Amino acid sequence: VQVVESGGGLVQPGGSLRLSCAQSGSLFSIYAMGWYRQAPGKQRELVAGISSGGFTNYADSVKGRFTISRDNAKNMAWLQMNSLKPEDTAVYFCYAELRWGSRDYWGQGTQVTVSS
Repeated sequence: VQVVESGGGLVQPGGSLRLSCAQSGSLFSIYAMGWYRQAPGKQRELVAGISSGGFTNYADSVKGRFTISRDNAKNMAWLQMNSLKPEDTAVYFCYAELRWGSRDYWGQGTQVTVSS
């Protein structure tokens, strides 16, 4: 099973980025996908998740700025990040899971840096 993220990079404060996540190889249906992030010296934290039925959840720190979406048929998910702040700087990891909360598969991460 592979989970591959893309779309990270360097952006100025107030800017936008769109992360993509592609999952392949699972023999079972993926129930949910989402994103965590980890900043230097900090614990990994949940950013957003989305179920196959479209239920979403977000960290309070990104509500109103980030939007998660998904294409179930393609096993892909996207994280649209707007109004980025320096504190959003982190490595962003995509996950895919077979049951809500199981976090079965992980990507290698993509760096997002918000700096002027």
